[in-house]
Amino acid sequence: MTMETLQDKAQINTARQELDKKGASHVDQPDSRMKAFLRRLGLVKDIVMGDMIKSWDVLTTVNFIESNVKKSEPILDIGCYSSEILASLHKVGYSNLTGADLNPHLNRMPYQDSISYEVTNFMHTKFADSSFKAITSISVIEHDFDGQALLKEMSRLLQSGGYFIASFDYWPEKIETTGTQFFGMDWKIFSKEEVTNFVTEAAEYGLFPVGEMNYGGKDKPIDCAGKQYSFGWLVLKKSV
Repeated sequence: MTMETLQDKAQINTARQELDKKGASHVDQPDSRMKAFLRRLGLVKDIVMGDMIKSWDVLTTVNFIESNVKKSEPILDIGCYSSEILASLHKVGYSNLTGADLNPHLNRMPYQDSISYEVTNFMHTKFADSSFKAITSISVIEHDFDGQALLKEMSRLLQSGGYFIASFDYWPEKIETTGTQFFGMDWKIFSKEEVTNFVTEAAEYGLFPVGEMNYGGKDKPIDCAGKQYSFGWLVLKKSV
């Protein structure tokens, strides 16, 4: 499968259970009120890792990587700060992992002795050409989306036959988000038309879908900022 859609909330709970069984779960429980208060004051320097609502995204990505990428092959996660995916991959045995994010506090991320973290704009990195077999992006590309810049850099960084794997906010019909921002960035809920346009544009950079595209949505299990929607998951493969 190249494109999948989260169908209902039950899939989220089932995915977390499967991550637990794999030993791949790495999500923090909600903070106590006191700990949250101390963090706001800057007196607690740790970060909250992962997000239960992203369980399906993470499991789908881990399963795909386990089926298509060797344990020793290099993997990059973009927008990695507080994301669970690198920790999950580490826990199932992947040993060549890198995270990229603009957040200056990447030194608070887990497994510092095993995972390389780079403070960088992932649209314009200093990594060498063809550095990675796979690049993951969990709920990142919908913020300040710039398709051409993203695809150009992902294509440059991927090895021939490598994979760009992204999850993102999605609903088949367009949901307008103009004027709503997260992290100081514009927010997009991708529509079917916008995903198909993105896939068409990706071909210009040698990135192509490799399987069935399932655009359909059953329920809208996500409720955020007054919008109801779902998640999409997409894989593009770099041609030889």
